[in-house]
Amino acid sequence: MKPGDISADRNTLEMDIQLGEGQYIEFKESLDSKFLKELAAFANASGGTIYLGVTDKGEIKGVSVTNKLRSEIQDIARNCDPPVNITLTQHGNVVAVNIIEGKNKPHSCSSGFFMRMGANSQKMTRNEILELAIKSGKVRFDEQICANFSWTDFDDDKFKYYLKLAGISYNLERDEILKNLKILTKDGFTNAGVLYFAKEPSRYIISSQIRCIHFDGDNRANILDKKVFDKGIIGNIEHAVEYLKDRIPVRYEIKALRRDEYPEFPLDAYREAIINAIIHFDYYLGDMIAIEKLKSSIVINNKGELLFPKEQFGKRSEARNRLMADLLSRTEFMEKAGTGIKRVKEACKANGNRVEFDFTDAFWTVIHSNVTETTPDVPEKVTGNQVMILKEIEINNRITINQLSDKIGIAQKNIENNLRALKQFGLLKRIGPAKGGHWVVVKK
Repeated sequence: MKPGDISADRNTLEMDIQLGEGQYIEFKESLDSKFLKELAAFANASGGTIYLGVTDKGEIKGVSVTNKLRSEIQDIARNCDPPVNITLTQHGNVVAVNIIEGKNKPHSCSSGFFMRMGANSQKMTRNEILELAIKSGKVRFDEQICANFSWTDFDDDKFKYYLKLAGISYNLERDEILKNLKILTKDGFTNAGVLYFAKEPSRYIISSQIRCIHFDGDNRANILDKKVFDKGIIGNIEHAVEYLKDRIPVRYEIKALRRDEYPEFPLDAYREAIINAIIHFDYYLGDMIAIEKLKSSIVINNKGELLFPKEQFGKRSEARNRLMADLLSRTEFMEKAGTGIKRVKEACKANGNRVEFDFTDAFWTVIHSNVTETTPDVPEKVTGNQVMILKEIEINNRITINQLSDKIGIAQKNIENNLRALKQFGLLKRIGPAKGGHWVVVKK
């Protein structure tokens, strides 16, 4: 039970008074001009409780609990846009107004948009309002109209290829099919349509491109090859998969006149990871998906944060771009069930690979090689912990001190001391600032 939960009895009020005002609790002596703002702020966050009849210091003053007061509170909640869902509970001469987290965010009041942050309700900026609307599914990028799209840029070959993959007969007019697929509306051609069927999607949506890089090691120092694809959703998937496939070693074994293949990285895993990145990417950011083939890992970076708590990752699926997902689910590339992460894990397990998912500053999928790792060539004066630190940095050169502490099993202070020593030995360099930079392991 979280603070502010009024499903309990008087003990809940006494406990909340002891806890004081915070993310889920607000005290008010009576209804005032800020009450409406507080309702909207709680609804835009995770919900909470406002206690009427309690001072800011937690002293119970009480209010006159009448039907008129109850009606007035309900009227105020309905004045939010959209209305805020509340329930009322009376604890003696104190009224607990329980605000339910909004399912139709963002909520506004006459003073604007507010968000509960700690013990305060702060006015939201334009970008914060937009971000909340996007997370709530009110403003989905793929469903927005591309106002400047020119039909001379529509690629009929891509369209026919998609219809073939989806098993859709081309016996209707093109526009009728596009309308049935929900990518052509009375207002125009959607961004999803552009990403799938434009000749050059990046002319309209710069984040349509996907960048693939092949490094000769694990420290991202020397680039062997780099390609940027702008082939539309289907084309980007196919080209990115082929790019990796062409660069992944395969071991062969002949058994009973049959040749068995054992790739260093499983095709099913990195294909699913690429599809997941494309469908869940935040196209509002104006960046692009990055796929990196390193010596001992494949790293797929998707700048689209989770839409739900990370503890539900792998158990819950929620598409950031529903229209794009629906289009792809009609083909062999994707299933609606949202089992992509599970398939990545299963494919890696079956092929002897380790896979990691990181949500630090984006959504990172890291598939590690199934080839036995070798210890970096280091001087004798380097400790075992320092060798482990170098190996982790070679795997992920943007790893944080906190993450290193968890992986190595020593305190953050000791991690910092070891990093300092490795830099003094000339084995490690830091490129860029503490936030946003990366490590480079120096080969000796």
